Amino acid sequence: MATEAHAAEGATGYIIHHLTPLSVGSGFWTLHLDTLFFSALLGGLFIWFFKSAADKATAGVPGLAQNFVEMMIEFVDTQVKDSYHGTSKLIAPLALTIFCWVFLWNFMDLFPVDILPSIGAVMGLPYLRSVPSTDLNATFAMSISVFSLIIFYSIKIKGPIGFAKELLLEPFGPWLMPFNLLLKLVEEIAKPISLALRLFGNLYAGELIFILIALLPSYLQPVLSFPWAIFHILIITLQAFIFMVLTVVYLSMAHEHH
Repeated sequence: MATEAHAAEGATGYIIHHLTPLSVGSGFWTLHLDTLFFSALLGGLFIWFFKSAADKATAGVPGLAQNFVEMMIEFVDTQVKDSYHGTSKLIAPLALTIFCWVFLWNFMDLFPVDILPSIGAVMGLPYLRSVPSTDLNATFAMSISVFSLIIFYSIKIKGPIGFAKELLLEPFGPWLMPFNLLLKLVEEIAKPISLALRLFGNLYAGELIFILIALLPSYLQPVLSFPWAIFHILIITLQAFIFMVLTVVYLSMAHEHH
């Protein structure tokens, strides 16, 4: 019984250690340094790769990097044209950035769970969580940024008065303004919450499964980790795609007059 208790305690400690961020500060001012570092690193990698491909672009036979970048741009442009009915030139670059950045966040989940924390331990870091999308602060920061753009475009396109009318008069007219406002606030607030929680929940669960697989005997790990990794590639791509498409749809709705 004592051995089983120690084993359970060790497994629990292992899971908690891998899901604990490297942080400084306390309370509201706590900063998750690993989330900030990997988010900035992956964002910089995205910018460098696409800029490098653009600088080397040729009208002749394109290289692999140019082919990939052109394919991504065409894919995102198609999604934007299908979902967005406004005229802003910001939406397509924003959608491309969100898709690639969120995908890179999620892709970090495919690294073996012990590699980067072990490197961090050698550097004297007690914790290192390398998947930004398993941090609710990161997913909420992204979704709140999108929400801010939704409000900005709603006011810009409809005007302050038109936006106020939409909040107060729809869908039930002027006699039920408080009820209209309550429904509209719930509808708008649900957008960033659903964006953030969907991405966080799926990636947190995926990371937890990888950690649980790492706790299994070594002869079982390859048998389970490889199929799960293949399936997880679909999950991380789908989550990046959903975040991008919902962003475009929400911004399209902000441009529409009711």
